[in-house]
Amino acid sequence: MPFDPNTDLLLERVVDAPRQLLWECWTTPEHIKHFFVPKPHRVTACDISLKVGGRFNAVFDVDGHEMKNEGVYLEIEEGKKLVFTDAYTEGWKPAANPFMTAILTLEDAGGGKTKYTALARHRSAEDRQRHEEMGFHEGWGIVLDQLVEYAKGLAKR
Repeated sequence: MPFDPNTDLLLERVVDAPRQLLWECWTTPEHIKHFFVPKPHRVTACDISLKVGGRFNAVFDVDGHEMKNEGVYLEIEEGKKLVFTDAYTEGWKPAANPFMTAILTLEDAGGGKTKYTALARHRSAEDRQRHEEMGFHEGWGIVLDQLVEYAKGLAKR
């Protein structure tokens, strides 16, 4: 996936969790509630229709304020790749204020580990800069740490 430093932000790391379990977490609403926003913020609702054009909607509680995030899946490669955006809502209805498209890839890294790549694509350099200033690297890193910790708990069951 070509990286454009003017409009893209990237988080890439090898994590100690199996790819298939991370995939399950990313594609199951009940699991998403446990990792998708940095604590102490939380996901209060999540609704997924896992198909191209299907919804990927979540509601967050951020410091007592409800934030809705509605989007759709653009590409799904079972167990390996999710592409979703807030540029559209289900039914391909254009969003009033789109912010980004996320491209998540999961690759086996051996020994039960996964190469986790999250690419955030923005419409403009200004949107990219704003996302970086909002704490993209720290926030998305925390979300990944929460995901791995949660997945390890699931693996012990």
